[in-house]
Amino acid sequence: MAALFEETRLNGMVLANRFVRSATWEGMAGDDGSATPRLADHMAALARGGVGLIISSHAYVHRNGQAGPRQLGVYSDDLLPGLTAMADAVHENNGKIVLQLAHAGFFAAAGLTGHPPLAVSNIEGIAKSPRMELTQKEIGQIVLAFAEGATRAKNAGFDGVQIHSAHGYLLSQFLSPAFNRRTDEYGGSIENRARALMDVLRAVRSAVGPDYPVLVKMNGRDYIDNGLGLEDSIQVGRMLANGGIDAIELSGGFLTGGKLSPSRMGIHSEEKEAYFRQEAKAMREQTGVPLILVGGNRSFRMAEGIVSEGIADYISMSRPLIREPGLINRWKSGNLAKSACISDNQCFGPAMAGEGIYCVTEKKEKA
Repeated sequence: MAALFEETRLNGMVLANRFVRSATWEGMAGDDGSATPRLADHMAALARGGVGLIISSHAYVHRNGQAGPRQLGVYSDDLLPGLTAMADAVHENNGKIVLQLAHAGFFAAAGLTGHPPLAVSNIEGIAKSPRMELTQKEIGQIVLAFAEGATRAKNAGFDGVQIHSAHGYLLSQFLSPAFNRRTDEYGGSIENRARALMDVLRAVRSAVGPDYPVLVKMNGRDYIDNGLGLEDSIQVGRMLANGGIDAIELSGGFLTGGKLSPSRMGIHSEEKEAYFRQEAKAMREQTGVPLILVGGNRSFRMAEGIVSEGIADYISMSRPLIREPGLINRWKSGNLAKSACISDNQCFGPAMAGEGIYCVTEKKEKA
């Protein structure tokens, strides 16, 4: 137990334990992307529950990068009051929080942005509605938007930022051969496909300085036809390490789904937990960067094994902390029963309905 509850540091950010709340979409922001009191309260509850590091909702850095309704934004200084209140709420409860910076790219919601989604490549046969292929000028504008978003996060008091380059969001689309068919310097080899991500890292680091934690979330594999594979992913990890990234949160899968992707449903045994552990082991060994592992983590024993065996340095969870925000404190108290989350994914239904995310199963059990 000691290893999971020891104090660690990521570029000067002191963390009380090795448990991380992975970013999700709560559907609790304002229509303009503002951080509402309800969203701040949600983050504060996680801090009170003992989570060592909270990663915020995915926050869109540009108006044309919004993925869905009631999504958190960081595209304007007008959003600073709400973001500041969110960071303050976490700090008042002795927590640490980083802001996840995101752009949906191909999967942006045109009905919300008023703009056709921006695609890395205009691929026929995938989209049912028009996409606009990004020009190099537009790529530069989005890189700048990430840097400006990072500056706002720092000004709002967040303890760091995380660059979202997983699950088929824009920077993940650049990395994926399935979505990146470009013939300029942003396409082709993995060095070229990683150029946009590395441009963002350099711009963000320049904006926030060397002593501010900058993390990244990326896929070990896309689990789609012609998607990013582990070998290329590890090469990107090395590039990020050389570029000064402070930690990598390793995930997998794509917004389009994929038959090869591990199931997020029905994680009822330890064998089904930590389903990206092999990718994590390889990434950590090859890059030397502190690694945060997400994906099906449910039990304390599994978490302890992952860290003690050197597979990852931090254990990241999302759905278990929707069901039980105080899970980490429960484990710390000595009650090591696994998470009550049954992985039924019903928690996103209320968010889609405009009610905000919560555990539907728990509510039914209490009724």
